[in-house]
Amino acid sequence: MAYQAESHSRFDAPEVHFGLSPFPNMGEIHPDSRLHPSRHPHQSSTIHLQDYNAAAKVGIIVELEKRSRHRCVPLRNISSAPRSTPPPVCRVPLTSTETQLAFITENSCNIDRISVILIFFPLSDKEEGKRKKSKSKVDCCGFPLSIFFIVVNEFCERFSYYGMKAVLVLYFRYFLQWDDDLATTIYHTFVALCYLTPILGAIVADSWLGKFKTIVYLSVVYTIGQAILAVSAIHDITDLDHNGKPDSMAFHVALSMVGLSLIALGTGGIKPCVSAFGGDQFEDQQEKQRSTFFSIFYISINAGSLLSTLITPILRAQECGINSQQKCYPLAFGVPAVLMAVALVVFIMGSNMYTKAAPKGNIMLEVCRCIGFAIKNRFQHRSKRYPKREHWMDWANEKYDKLLIAQVKIVLKVLFLYIPLPMFWALFDQQGSRWTLQATTMDGNFGAFKVEPDQMQIVNPLLILAMVPLVDSVVYPLTKKCGLNFTPLRRMTVGMFMAGLAFIAAALLQIQIDKTLPTFPSASQSQVKFLNLENSVLPVTVDGATYSIQPFQSTDDYLMFNENTVTIAVGSRPPVTETLLKGERQTILLTSTGIKGRNRDVNAKPEQGNNEIRLVNGFEAEVNITAGSKDLGFIPQFGFSNYTQLPEGTSTFLISNRMGQICEYSQSLGFGSSYTLLIPGDFSFGPECAKTIRPIEDIKPNTVHMAWQIPQYFLMTTGEVVFSVTGLEFSYSQAPSNMKSVLQAGWLLTVAVGNIIVLIVAEAGQLPDQWAEYVLFASLLICVCVIFSIMAYFYTYIDPMEIEAQFAEGGPQDKEEKSKNLSMTDVIPASEDKKSEVKQSRI
Repeated sequence: MAYQAESHSRFDAPEVHFGLSPFPNMGEIHPDSRLHPSRHPHQSSTIHLQDYNAAAKVGIIVELEKRSRHRCVPLRNISSAPRSTPPPVCRVPLTSTETQLAFITENSCNIDRISVILIFFPLSDKEEGKRKKSKSKVDCCGFPLSIFFIVVNEFCERFSYYGMKAVLVLYFRYFLQWDDDLATTIYHTFVALCYLTPILGAIVADSWLGKFKTIVYLSVVYTIGQAILAVSAIHDITDLDHNGKPDSMAFHVALSMVGLSLIALGTGGIKPCVSAFGGDQFEDQQEKQRSTFFSIFYISINAGSLLSTLITPILRAQECGINSQQKCYPLAFGVPAVLMAVALVVFIMGSNMYTKAAPKGNIMLEVCRCIGFAIKNRFQHRSKRYPKREHWMDWANEKYDKLLIAQVKIVLKVLFLYIPLPMFWALFDQQGSRWTLQATTMDGNFGAFKVEPDQMQIVNPLLILAMVPLVDSVVYPLTKKCGLNFTPLRRMTVGMFMAGLAFIAAALLQIQIDKTLPTFPSASQSQVKFLNLENSVLPVTVDGATYSIQPFQSTDDYLMFNENTVTIAVGSRPPVTETLLKGERQTILLTSTGIKGRNRDVNAKPEQGNNEIRLVNGFEAEVNITAGSKDLGFIPQFGFSNYTQLPEGTSTFLISNRMGQICEYSQSLGFGSSYTLLIPGDFSFGPECAKTIRPIEDIKPNTVHMAWQIPQYFLMTTGEVVFSVTGLEFSYSQAPSNMKSVLQAGWLLTVAVGNIIVLIVAEAGQLPDQWAEYVLFASLLICVCVIFSIMAYFYTYIDPMEIEAQFAEGGPQDKEEKSKNLSMTDVIPASEDKKSEVKQSRI
């Protein structure tokens, strides 16, 4: 083993000293090493390893001694000097593929001495295998072939996540039979967990398993969770009476909660790892290819989201089952589960081609320790006899480098700006909950195609793909040309304001929807509709009020009663007293001879845009009714069939008698209506039989079109583009070079907190009207927007690199200052505060 060290300087060549490793028999010193002068104004030194033994890891310590203060700035793979080593020192662990170490020193005079120590550590068999594999990396079109496995993996994983998430709130609402508030609460609890677990995933990957193993292990957990969720949606498992409804709902709830917990752990845990792992596949000279990769990676995310949001609602709308046909949630969850399994298999297939960086420790833990020590130290020295410090983080000076403390100050300054941000996400993520539930009460017929309520979420990714390039290439340059100083924080403020306007639009739309909804009886009220089975006008007196009911028609609307009984007189017949069902709607059949029958009606708006249809037989003989594949059975004269749910479109009914005669009747249905189809007394089988069937509208179909949600989606997406994209850019530009992951974790945490706000409001608010809740959220965001604008006004933009450079210039006495500060905090009395106070710039 040998190496050569050389230096280029405009000054005289300094004296060079080489030292053996402190570990015996680990390496040897090459006797012929020179430092050569150079015209370069700075000292630039490069150490080359000759006859490099690839089966060893190399650690190198370079000590520079000169006549004045200087700093050692790493150029490649050089970390800051450990606290235990007096500066100026660069400690560098070289990987098995590196053959040189480069560093540069700024100086204003000669370097007197350079000491170099090489430390060699033999590679384990496992590490040697990885080294050999990395040498066999295959490229395709200038890109590592391994990234194609990563891109496909990301596409399938995002398809799996967004596909499942698109139908999740409807699964809660209509399969598990939860009300709107509970469905919203659990939905946002799940989303919050998905944005809390990335912090855990990043720590595990950086400190323990490495990115590759973390992605594989958590993807297995993810796939199992998706499979469990799909199984939980199979109603036949506990549907022992074959009525289409689970008999043990607790089983399905427990199974779905286990599945969602595993999904949250899996998707959140791999979130910070996949993109970073993709970046690891490129060499330092492949910056352009790496940039292109991240663009392709982003496109794969949006493509997966777009396709899954389009496809899984269609799968959910299908009907499936063994014993009874119901909405096919198992298929809607099963396809994402299969895609997640495919993502896992594809990712593992590329294992031999990946560059797998070893865990290097997580900076978030170091930041937390530094903050914790500062708080602890400040608490221990809270007495007035100790001198005050410029910033509370300065209480970490006794243990941590000033550079690290300065970086933490920068991070805390940005994190302070993050405090109002969760309110934006509280509104944004309701696109998948409240806005989807709002769409279930609207008309989704777009003529050539039908849109399911959970498909409306597709508007968001479509608008993003269109607006991001438009805003970047048109809006921002235009504002700059007009002389407007549209800073990042101002953009974020505008984004929050746009999200507030989106919820105002949602509230106005909800008011219009509420106007079209029927009024149902309260627990102390009853509603009655009278249906005339005669082919002549029938006068009816109800509690003294007289109504004239047209032939084969009903009263115009339901009559509301607060009493338990009602007196009914048909024509000239004596009145009779009928007991009413409290909190219910009911239909009473009348002829000139009196009351012929009664039945309960639908007492709520039909769910999921379906239509509730039943038939009444006023014909003299019993008839059999079939609606598609559903057999409603025989209905006697003056009898009612059970309600059957039918989707939007044209439904065909077959009416037959015992003699085999058949009449075919078609009814056009919208979204969310209820009809009673009357087979009148003058009905007869034949070519014109369908014309005699009379549809009685009990609940009007949805009349507010789903397209009216597009304005609120447009406002929200506009807010997202100028808020989220700008926020990520701002965070990156203001973050220290080695703490960008800390701010990324903080950004994801704001999303989690935003979802927690939603579940708190949903459970604690209990507002009577949905539009009022929309106004409440909009008002809260506008207030927070004002607060954020004030905070942004007083924020001073910084250059983290410049601040890092200033603190990196600290001389060899930094270590001594730490020990001096530690001793001073124990002995300085309060009377000497002013003399001894250490001044620092506030970061």
